Amino acid sequence: MARALTGMYGGYGAFEMKSKYQRNMFMGTMLVVLLVAVIVGATFLYKVMQSSDDDIPMQVTIIKTVADLGPPPTISKPKPQVQVAQPNRAAPKVGIPKPVADDEVVDDDVVIASKDELAQIVAPDINQEIEDAGGEIVVDIPDEEYMPAIDEFVPVEIPAEMIYEHTPEYPRLAKQAGMEAVVWVKALVNKDGTVKKAVIFKSSGSKAGFDEAAVAAAYKCKYKPAIQNGRPVAIWVAYQVEFTLTDAN
Repeated sequence: MARALTGMYGGYGAFEMKSKYQRNMFMGTMLVVLLVAVIVGATFLYKVMQSSDDDIPMQVTIIKTVADLGPPPTISKPKPQVQVAQPNRAAPKVGIPKPVADDEVVDDDVVIASKDELAQIVAPDINQEIEDAGGEIVVDIPDEEYMPAIDEFVPVEIPAEMIYEHTPEYPRLAKQAGMEAVVWVKALVNKDGTVKKAVIFKSSGSKAGFDEAAVAAAYKCKYKPAIQNGRPVAIWVAYQVEFTLTDAN
């Protein structure tokens, strides 16, 4: 009974499998070949596309700051240019200059002196003028014209230097009241070192007589004169005068 069942079922299954073996084998082989062809084709296509992208040069712009972006595009339309008609002007007539003789050239604006006229033009004889003046030329210019103004800058190589400062007399009323003060005096030092003029440069602010005493003492001071180009010149100098009770005692 068992043998009959085995022979019945086993013989049927083996026959069916054997009958479909070749077809299944063919279909499986074709599927594998198709899958391999698809993989190979896809790989080849990817390489072709990658190589084509590498052959095209790409321009890379690196933007580091906002200023590299440049101005935004304008949204306004450019104004049309107006065509201006050029005026009709006659072309200048330019010709080739022709050389002429010097005698034929006429210029009314130029007057050329002749030899005789040039001979009559004689420079002044300075030596003769010196002899007529008695052997020397005397320049009589008052000294006041050489005195600089109070605010005038006088360039000198050696400034004026005070060699003797006269002590001003202490005002009697100020001394009795125990007052002290500081006065700035500006003096015009002459070429011989004497004071030609003295004024108050900065007042003490008191009416006790400090300013007057400082100006009176300034005229009695002595200076070494200022030197300009090796010669003494007049110049204004400013200095301070202190009134203290210790000096008055």
